[in-house]
Amino acid sequence: MTVITTEENLISMGIASQVASRELSRLSDSIKVQALNNIAKALETNQGSILEANQLDFQQAKSQGMDEAMLDRLMLTPERLLATAKEVRNVAQLIDPVGQIIETNTLYNGLIMEKRRVPLGVIGSIYESRPNVTVDIASLCIKSGNACLLRGGKESLYSNTALIDLIQQCIKESGLPIDSVQFVDNPDRHLVTAMLAMKEYINLLIPRGGSALVNFVGQNATMPVVTGGIGVCHTYIDSYADQEKARKIVFNAKVQRPTVCNALDGIIIHKDIAPAILPSLAQDLCAAGVELRCDARAMAMVGPAQHLNVIPANPNDWGTEFLSLVAAVKIVDSLQDALDHIENYGSGHSEAIITEDTTSGERFLNEVDAAAVYLNASTRFTDGSEFGLGAEVGISTQKFHARGPMGLAELTSYKWVIKGSGQIRE
Repeated sequence: MTVITTEENLISMGIASQVASRELSRLSDSIKVQALNNIAKALETNQGSILEANQLDFQQAKSQGMDEAMLDRLMLTPERLLATAKEVRNVAQLIDPVGQIIETNTLYNGLIMEKRRVPLGVIGSIYESRPNVTVDIASLCIKSGNACLLRGGKESLYSNTALIDLIQQCIKESGLPIDSVQFVDNPDRHLVTAMLAMKEYINLLIPRGGSALVNFVGQNATMPVVTGGIGVCHTYIDSYADQEKARKIVFNAKVQRPTVCNALDGIIIHKDIAPAILPSLAQDLCAAGVELRCDARAMAMVGPAQHLNVIPANPNDWGTEFLSLVAAVKIVDSLQDALDHIENYGSGHSEAIITEDTTSGERFLNEVDAAAVYLNASTRFTDGSEFGLGAEVGISTQKFHARGPMGLAELTSYKWVIKGSGQIRE
């Protein structure tokens, strides 16, 4: 393992990434597809070595007191590796965005104008804990003709190194430039600051991790940054909700995998339906190990008398991304109150309404300002793979350039191509 120890080494990697990106942008889709299929196969056939490396990370992180949410994100299993390999194959099968004509037009003077997709160049990413992110970003960048420069967290160093070794071997055997995917394998934090200053070499930077990391990158990066991933997600149960749907959707959004950014954090219930649905919903959630932090009205309906894991909410519970089996519960008087609560405490990630009333549903979908808004469905679907994007490099909660799961199209820009027959401007 070559350790990157100096800023000069990092600059050299940036230069190499730029060279590789230019070559990648010219490669045929068939070569990129072969590389991705080789990576998927390597993930399947080298599970033992990958899982062994991951166990080193996992045990070290556990001994150092890492919380359960982060440990879950760090852990690889045979099932998760197979799912990651499947996502790589899905990316390989997607239409190559490079060179796609977005629109075309013939001007009054006969000039033919085309708007064509082109790669961004070099994608940098600084991320924490989840080693599958290494594979997701690498595969999407390869397919979209971008080089990538990756810096994972120290807690996943062994896992990421094992994955990068496999990826680099596969791309070399497939005829891609070896510097298409590079990894900063020195966990020294000063290299994060150094990366943030590399605007000449990194065209777009994507941080993935907790709010501290995302905010630090957003405030200090010298190149364009796509921020997001902080998911304070709500589900509003309207007075016109189907109760069975509501119970099922809320349970899935909270319990299916509570440690990820699209998991449910806040349950908002209209006062007219709350007495009928909240007691049974609380029973379901608490039986699954969920702690409910309730406002006064909700406490009165599902309080300690029912021997449930229910406590009074405090002001800090509104707007908290729990990343665990905890949910805040609020009773509201109207749809407007629900909209106001989401406006005040949501993070712009994913929000849902459960209702059979078309007017309420459409108003919610139109007025909620979030990357993904749902009608009668779980927020757990906010995911690049579930959206048919193959995978994602991240989930953007901002509005500039990209929003929501970032797939192939979000890793491209465009250029204008103008075809003439001798026209001059008078």
